[in-house]
Amino acid sequence: MKNSIRAIGPGLFLLAAAPALATQGHGDPEGLYVHQMSHIFFVFSMGILIYWLRARKLVRESGWRYIQYAGFFFILWTLDAFVAHLLDEQLRLVQVTRIDRWHIRLDAHSEWLELVYYIVKLDHLLCVPAMIFFYMGVRRLLMTVRHDGSVPGISEAQ
Repeated sequence: MKNSIRAIGPGLFLLAAAPALATQGHGDPEGLYVHQMSHIFFVFSMGILIYWLRARKLVRESGWRYIQYAGFFFILWTLDAFVAHLLDEQLRLVQVTRIDRWHIRLDAHSEWLELVYYIVKLDHLLCVPAMIFFYMGVRRLLMTVRHDGSVPGISEAQ
Protein backbone atom coordinates (compact mmCIF):
# COMPACT_ATOMS: atom_id res chain seq x y z
CA MET A 1 0.00 0.00 0.00
CA LYS A 2 2.78 2.47 0.91
CA ASN A 3 4.62 1.65 -2.32
CA SER A 4 1.47 2.42 -4.33
CA ILE A 5 1.11 5.80 -2.66
CA ARG A 6 4.78 6.56 -3.26
CA ALA A 7 4.36 5.69 -6.94
CA ILE A 8 1.12 7.62 -7.46
CA GLY A 9 2.11 10.71 -5.43
CA PRO A 10 4.71 12.12 -7.86
CA GLY A 11 2.38 11.45 -10.80
CA LEU A 12 -0.45 13.41 -9.19
CA PHE A 13 1.98 16.19 -8.34
CA LEU A 14 3.07 16.46 -11.98
CA LEU A 15 -0.51 16.38 -13.29
CA ALA A 16 -1.46 19.29 -11.02
CA ALA A 17 1.29 21.52 -12.43
CA ALA A 18 0.41 24.72 -14.27
CA PRO A 19 1.65 25.24 -17.84
CA ALA A 20 5.23 26.51 -18.15
CA LEU A 21 5.27 29.14 -20.87
CA ALA A 22 8.35 29.61 -23.03
CA THR A 23 8.48 33.37 -22.55
CA GLN A 24 6.89 35.00 -19.54
CA GLY A 25 5.17 38.33 -19.07
CA HIS A 26 6.68 40.95 -16.78
CA GLY A 27 5.17 43.84 -14.87
CA ASP A 28 4.88 47.07 -16.83
CA PRO A 29 7.00 48.99 -17.40
CA GLU A 30 9.91 48.56 -14.96
CA GLY A 31 9.92 44.76 -14.87
CA LEU A 32 10.08 44.50 -18.62
CA TYR A 33 12.83 47.11 -18.96
CA VAL A 34 15.02 45.42 -16.37
CA HIS A 35 14.37 42.03 -17.94
CA GLN A 36 15.27 43.30 -21.41
CA MET A 37 18.47 44.84 -20.00
CA SER A 38 19.31 41.45 -18.48
CA HIS A 39 19.03 39.88 -21.95
CA ILE A 40 21.52 42.43 -23.30
CA PHE A 41 23.86 41.84 -20.35
CA PHE A 42 23.66 38.06 -20.91
CA VAL A 43 24.57 38.45 -24.61
CA PHE A 44 27.54 40.62 -23.59
CA SER A 45 28.61 38.09 -20.93
CA MET A 46 28.45 35.11 -23.29
CA GLY A 47 30.37 37.10 -25.90
CA ILE A 48 33.12 37.80 -23.37
CA LEU A 49 33.19 34.12 -22.40
CA ILE A 50 33.59 33.04 -26.02
CA TYR A 51 36.28 35.68 -26.59
CA TRP A 52 38.15 34.61 -23.45
CA LEU A 53 38.00 30.91 -24.41
CA ARG A 54 39.32 31.67 -27.89
CA ALA A 55 41.97 34.20 -26.80
CA ARG A 56 43.46 31.72 -24.35
CA LYS A 57 43.17 28.94 -26.93
CA LEU A 58 41.14 26.84 -24.53
CA VAL A 59 38.86 25.73 -27.36
CA ARG A 60 41.55 23.27 -28.46
CA GLU A 61 40.22 21.06 -25.66
CA SER A 62 36.87 19.47 -26.45
CA GLY A 63 35.27 20.35 -23.10
CA TRP A 64 35.95 24.06 -23.53
CA ARG A 65 34.92 23.87 -27.19
CA TYR A 66 31.51 22.49 -26.15
CA ILE A 67 31.17 25.32 -23.63
CA GLN A 68 31.98 27.79 -26.42
CA TYR A 69 29.18 26.25 -28.54
CA ALA A 70 26.86 26.54 -25.54
CA GLY A 71 27.71 30.24 -25.23
CA PHE A 72 26.92 30.78 -28.91
CA PHE A 73 23.52 29.06 -28.61
CA PHE A 74 22.79 30.97 -25.39
CA ILE A 75 23.45 34.22 -27.29
CA LEU A 76 21.02 33.18 -30.04
CA TRP A 77 18.45 32.08 -27.46
CA THR A 78 18.53 35.28 -25.43
CA LEU A 79 18.35 37.45 -28.57
CA ASP A 80 15.36 35.38 -29.63
CA ALA A 81 13.66 35.91 -26.26
CA PHE A 82 14.50 39.63 -26.44
CA VAL A 83 12.69 39.91 -29.79
CA ALA A 84 9.69 37.94 -28.45
CA HIS A 85 9.35 40.32 -25.49
CA LEU A 86 9.80 43.30 -27.79
CA LEU A 87 7.04 42.20 -30.16
CA ASP A 88 4.35 41.19 -27.70
CA GLU A 89 5.02 43.15 -24.52
CA GLN A 90 7.05 46.24 -25.29
CA LEU A 91 5.86 47.38 -28.72
CA ARG A 92 2.62 45.36 -28.63
CA LEU A 93 2.88 44.65 -32.35
CA VAL A 94 1.52 41.14 -31.89
CA GLN A 95 -1.61 40.29 -29.92
CA VAL A 96 -2.04 36.69 -28.79
CA THR A 97 -5.50 35.33 -27.99
CA ARG A 98 -5.97 31.85 -26.56
CA ILE A 99 -8.81 30.06 -28.36
CA ASP A 100 -8.64 26.84 -26.35
CA ARG A 101 -6.02 24.71 -24.63
CA TRP A 102 -4.16 23.90 -27.87
CA HIS A 103 -4.92 26.85 -30.15
CA ILE A 104 -4.05 30.53 -30.19
CA ARG A 105 -4.81 33.34 -32.60
CA LEU A 106 -2.14 35.84 -33.57
CA ASP A 107 -3.15 39.33 -34.61
CA ALA A 108 -0.37 41.44 -36.07
CA HIS A 109 0.01 44.26 -38.56
CA SER A 110 1.24 41.87 -41.24
CA GLU A 111 1.60 38.18 -42.01
CA TRP A 112 5.39 38.34 -42.00
CA LEU A 113 5.30 39.75 -38.45
CA GLU A 114 3.09 36.84 -37.37
CA LEU A 115 5.60 34.44 -38.93
CA VAL A 116 8.53 36.15 -37.18
CA TYR A 117 6.67 35.99 -33.86
CA TYR A 118 5.83 32.32 -34.36
CA ILE A 119 9.48 31.53 -35.10
CA VAL A 120 10.84 33.45 -32.09
CA LYS A 121 8.40 31.61 -29.81
CA LEU A 122 10.26 28.41 -30.74
CA ASP A 123 13.12 29.53 -28.50
CA HIS A 124 13.50 26.08 -26.98
CA LEU A 125 15.10 25.01 -30.28
CA LEU A 126 18.03 27.24 -29.28
CA CYS A 127 18.00 26.85 -25.50
CA VAL A 128 17.99 23.04 -25.41
CA PRO A 129 21.09 22.67 -27.62
CA ALA A 130 22.81 25.32 -25.48
CA MET A 131 22.13 23.34 -22.33
CA ILE A 132 23.20 20.08 -23.97
CA PHE A 133 26.48 21.60 -25.17
CA PHE A 134 27.08 23.09 -21.73
CA TYR A 135 26.42 19.73 -20.07
CA MET A 136 28.69 17.93 -22.53
CA GLY A 137 31.47 20.46 -21.94
CA VAL A 138 31.30 20.30 -18.17
CA ARG A 139 31.07 16.50 -18.29
CA ARG A 140 34.13 16.29 -20.55
CA LEU A 141 36.10 18.63 -18.26
CA LEU A 142 35.07 16.60 -15.21
CA MET A 143 36.18 13.35 -16.87
CA THR A 144 39.55 14.94 -17.68
CA VAL A 145 39.97 16.21 -14.11
CA ARG A 146 39.20 12.77 -12.73
CA HIS A 147 41.66 11.16 -15.14
CA ASP A 148 44.52 13.69 -15.19
CA GLY A 149 43.93 15.65 -11.99
CA SER A 150 43.85 19.05 -13.75
CA VAL A 151 41.46 21.09 -15.86
CA PRO A 152 42.64 21.04 -19.50
CA GLY A 153 43.90 24.35 -20.79
CA ILE A 154 43.89 26.20 -17.46
CA SER A 155 47.50 25.61 -16.39
CA GLU A 156 48.84 26.31 -19.90
CA ALA A 157 46.78 29.51 -20.34
CA GLN A 158 47.99 31.23 -17.18
